[in-house]
Amino acid sequence: MQPWHTLSLWMDQLGKSLSPRPALTEDLHADVAIIGAGYTGLWTAYYLKRQAPQLRIVILEGETAGFGASGRNGGWLMGNLLGQDRLLDGLPNAARYSAHALLHGIPDEVAGVLEREQIACDYRKGGVLYCAARYPEQLSSLQRQLADLRAQGFDEHDYRWLTPFDLGKQLQLANAYGAIYTPHCATIQPAKLVRSLAQSVVAMGVELYEQSRVVEWQTGLLRTATGSVRADWIVPAVEGYAASLPPLGKHQLPVQSLMVATEPLPKDVWADIGLARGQAFSENSRQVTYGQRSADNRLVFGARGGYRFGGQLRHDFNLSENERDLRRYLFGELFPQLKQVRITHAWGGNLGMARRFRPHMLVDRRNGIALSGGYGGEGVGASNLGGRTLADLILEKQSELTTQPWVLGDQALSQLPRWEPEPLRWLGYNAIIQSFTHEDRVLANPNSAPWRRKMACTVAANLEKLMR
Repeated sequence: MQPWHTLSLWMDQLGKSLSPRPALTEDLHADVAIIGAGYTGLWTAYYLKRQAPQLRIVILEGETAGFGASGRNGGWLMGNLLGQDRLLDGLPNAARYSAHALLHGIPDEVAGVLEREQIACDYRKGGVLYCAARYPEQLSSLQRQLADLRAQGFDEHDYRWLTPFDLGKQLQLANAYGAIYTPHCATIQPAKLVRSLAQSVVAMGVELYEQSRVVEWQTGLLRTATGSVRADWIVPAVEGYAASLPPLGKHQLPVQSLMVATEPLPKDVWADIGLARGQAFSENSRQVTYGQRSADNRLVFGARGGYRFGGQLRHDFNLSENERDLRRYLFGELFPQLKQVRITHAWGGNLGMARRFRPHMLVDRRNGIALSGGYGGEGVGASNLGGRTLADLILEKQSELTTQPWVLGDQALSQLPRWEPEPLRWLGYNAIIQSFTHEDRVLANPNSAPWRRKMACTVAANLEKLMR
């Protein structure tokens, strides 16, 4: 196991402040017991305590707060939810607009908490640039997305088209074709947020035990190697680590996203590149690339990772040479001046993916379980929404949060959609990812024949449908 301070750039920047809190060594009774001190668990505790300070809330964390995806992600605090278009399709206009306003408000909601709790996490609401670059097929795909957004009723206040010239005022990419800009996104230093949020909930009276891995859970009871917690409510806030808590692994698969960070870049280099306001950016390929300019002037850049047979967790995030080289190649094509830059950090994390790629929030009142998860790669913001929603569901509070289509209400865990058994899901997932890689390789080659380009796009698009 790596030392905590080497898990990611973000954790490395925290230095010696990562000493774990004491482990659970006794048997306790609580109103709410939460498994996992990541974003979902901490936000749930925070909003419960805000509304019902008399509750006794206990959090059990297997490592230290933020050890999982909460301390390893790309630092995008997004005002949206994975699969939201499909979830909102068919709703009356008023309900759909209300849901979008709720989602778009996530970065501002978090900003309010940061101010109230005096949390410093390099929050910058500069929006996000979804860019078409590297090959022309990205342009047509992005323009179709914009047309769909317009058909849903969004105007330029929410999603604005940028010509290559307009894009260049914010971000200079090689071979740029244009971009969609939306203001509903902030960038943060995610480890600072999760560690500070842990401090805040402890100050509110939440009991947080670290290095206290849950080895058994059942209705009303959690056990660790050295203690137990009996509670009216259990919140398994484990996301990408669902496979470690059967039967959650049937509903949330661990997939990996992998990242690199460069050394701090000189001011003249950033003057050429841009991102002066903390904007996030991605380029519109199925490789799912994403990046930001960190507060200490590094390029932080990631791309889609993989899935391991049987939903096995990845514990070793010392990226292989091939994994590093792919990410260097991808950002080097966008920023040729960085092809030889020194990479100082490379890491990854396990994130949770729900079947049909639809996040879920529910309470199983009969068994006293509340669950929010399946965020995919958008968990920094979605987990705040999930924490707020679970708090209202547990407290039986009817609100705008609890009436959204991603909220399944009072429902048993067994009713959640299940992933196919192995080897089907491993074969399917890897076939899909290979089609994406092949498509990108063909399209990035300007000498590829038109029929080959069309075939690669068609195969990748058809296989992508299987994910939904």
